[in-house]
Amino acid sequence: MALSKVEKEKIIKEFARDEKDTGSSEVQIAILTHEINALTEHLKNHPQDKHSKRGLLMKVGKRRSLLNYLIETDVKKYREVVAKLGLRK
Repeated sequence: MALSKVEKEKIIKEFARDEKDTGSSEVQIAILTHEINALTEHLKNHPQDKHSKRGLLMKVGKRRSLLNYLIETDVKKYREVVAKLGLRK
């Protein structure tokens, strides 16, 4: 379920502010979104997997916190990230 190194590097390149950026809010939100999508697909096939469901809810909460931080600091960047990732907000 974890992202492979290649997938993670691809996400980082797409959302990074510069070539050395790996931990900005935008990158973290993008990585969490891809992990959330993978866990959602897993839970469709395995609805009784309570441990994965807890992990999914923790990741969703973390992403929500990062999105709240981003909207407070840079609304323009927030809108770009939400549009790129196809989030509902």
